[in-house]
Amino acid sequence: MGTTLTAEFWRQFTVLLVIATAVVVVAGAALDALVLRMRGRRIPPTPPTSPAPAEVRKRQAAHGVSVRH
Repeated sequence: MGTTLTAEFWRQFTVLLVIATAVVVVAGAALDALVLRMRGRRIPPTPPTSPAPAEVRKRQAAHGVSVRH
């Protein structure tokens, strides 16, 4: 029960392969653009505010020096 692949089959195979490749490339580019747009709209997190070094020294001086044993 051997079958041969005809020229018509190869033409259709080539057309479908090219269409599938184009769809994958376009979909990938669209998803990349969507992700980049979402990342661009995200508000960057603000860094935690830490007290100024002078303020830390004042607090330490007011409470004395802590010693760990």
